[in-house]
Amino acid sequence: MSMDKTMKFDFRGEEQEANPREVLLTVYEALSDKGYNPIHQMVGYLLSGDPAYIPRNNNARSLIRKVERDELLEELVKSYLDKEKG
Repeated sequence: MSMDKTMKFDFRGEEQEANPREVLLTVYEALSDKGYNPIHQMVGYLLSGDPAYIPRNNNARSLIRKVERDELLEELVKSYLDKEKG
């Protein structure tokens, strides 16, 4: 290996971007498993940004924080409109 060449550093490693749809489905399931109303809890999170609305089970809290809230809202609106059109 030559020391004259610039090496690229990727701090994310092999981690892939979180898919907003999959994140929403996983969080929905985690909330349901814990006995919460998933819709109310997710709306609370989306409006406030407070991760306390999301439980830690199934790694849901960590997972939802990997996706920007505007991306989650975009996925919800897109899904709703696709369903209404189709």
